[in-house]
Amino acid sequence: MQMLLNNRYQIIRTLGSGGFGETFLAEDTQMPSRRLCVIKQLRPIQDNQQVYQLVRERFGREAAILEELGDGSCQIPSLYAYFNEHGQFYLVQEYIEGKTLTQMLQEKGLMDENSVKEILISILPVLEYVHSKGIVHRDIKPENILIDINGQPILIDFGAVKETLGTIMTPSGNATKSIVIGTPGFMATEQSVGRPMFVSDIYSLGLTAIYLLTGKMPQELTTDPASGKVLWRQYAPNIQDNFADILDKAIGFNARDRFVNADAMIEAIQSGAIDTTSQINPSTEFPDTLPPAVTLPPQTHLNTVSIAPPSLVASSNQGNGKGILLGSLIVGSLIGTSIIVGLVLNRQPKQTQIITQQPQATTSPLTNSENITQPQATPTVKPTVTPNVTPTVQPNTQPNFSLPPATEPSNLNNSQVQEPLTPPQKPQIANPAPNLEIPQQTQLSPPGDIAKPPIEQPSPAQTVENYYLNINQGQYKTAWNQLSQQFKDNKRLHPKGYFSYLSWWRGKVESVNIEQIKILEANIDTAVVDTSLNYLMKNGRIIPNSVRFTLSWDAQNRRWVVKDAN
Repeated sequence: MQMLLNNRYQIIRTLGSGGFGETFLAEDTQMPSRRLCVIKQLRPIQDNQQVYQLVRERFGREAAILEELGDGSCQIPSLYAYFNEHGQFYLVQEYIEGKTLTQMLQEKGLMDENSVKEILISILPVLEYVHSKGIVHRDIKPENILIDINGQPILIDFGAVKETLGTIMTPSGNATKSIVIGTPGFMATEQSVGRPMFVSDIYSLGLTAIYLLTGKMPQELTTDPASGKVLWRQYAPNIQDNFADILDKAIGFNARDRFVNADAMIEAIQSGAIDTTSQINPSTEFPDTLPPAVTLPPQTHLNTVSIAPPSLVASSNQGNGKGILLGSLIVGSLIGTSIIVGLVLNRQPKQTQIITQQPQATTSPLTNSENITQPQATPTVKPTVTPNVTPTVQPNTQPNFSLPPATEPSNLNNSQVQEPLTPPQKPQIANPAPNLEIPQQTQLSPPGDIAKPPIEQPSPAQTVENYYLNINQGQYKTAWNQLSQQFKDNKRLHPKGYFSYLSWWRGKVESVNIEQIKILEANIDTAVVDTSLNYLMKNGRIIPNSVRFTLSWDAQNRRWVVKDAN
């Protein structure tokens, strides 16, 4: 096909066509690489000059939104340009090589539960991001999720532009929407009557997942006439009940019965349990579009057992029978708690060795520290050298954390984890002699010179350990929010912000094991911490790496944040 659009884009072939226009694969003749791009030709449904001017204005606004979405996520195609020519509108978008979910099902057959979970866990954060911008996709279906050559799901074909093109003029001269955007069967009830909500996208995604498991389009599934529940489980008998329950909640007939947002659905998939406490406010058509605030977990000891509330104990004195009953319940609960704590303690991972190194007055601690493997260099296995310093062992956690190494070596060996030394116990002395202290005269300071109490700061080493713990537990947003804003905005490390961060940690890393954490320098404002790590990659490789963290104290939120890592 020989056609040049906008005196720039050479059409190669037609990729598809529909009621709003056609989609082409084209070359950008004004780029040295003649990069491939996708061009969507869109035409208004009403041939009216007044409508054309109105659609032209709205089209520009919708294109700006698509540009912002594509710039903020590596799982949404970038928008290169938009223009109008001969009464038609065009979007020029990034070409991503891959196959739609529909094509994959036709070629490879039904997907198993784990494959569908991986797709959902990867695409739901993209949906949460889109919703945080106040946008409803409106047309989520298997044909609009593309799996690229790296196996990453890409969300395509947003419906907002189509709705703009469906604008018509009423006889009274008012502009109105003439069509409902979406695909029958994949549309929720509220969307089919022109009132789409964020949870309408969750409904469509749930039905997309069921299609991948069963091969059944929504129109092929029956519904319970009493409850409106979609009956699909008989077509996927090998699916675990808890995952089936999650999909049933996603496709609830009433919007208030679904997950309150995409993050809630991710949490349910990862934990295998549904949070029944959160519910959608049915009076709100669009939930709050701002992203939720992320609170870091309190840095406390992990093996803390809560004590029964005083009110429960006090009530035992109200009567003999009730006291015996409540006393039995308390004793039983304490015994059960002790058993659970024992099991948890027995299952704790190896302790991370945390070493506090005191800097010497005449030498910089950064100069005398061991050589650190840079992320850009090929990581090598190095023996761990323990300095002659008394180690300080922190509470047991399952750590994980740092910058991704640039390359993966082909031959890797596991480094030996060095067990922390336990200081010898002092013998107990029966009836020790009392310590006699001679009181000394205290020198009083003038009222104006009263010293301020020191600020209690958490350990920098514990901050690093908690960071990797969040990553290992899949709490990527929490880990992301442990980075300073300056570090988040580092375009070399995070060219697309959070989604670049997410594509590494969730897409490639299975877990991170910390071998050693060493505090090189620490004061009230900054700290420098060295870590020795092993990355367990999803492809089965183990990559050793060393990372030096520079932390800065966030006085407003009373926490350490990662200022730099290399």
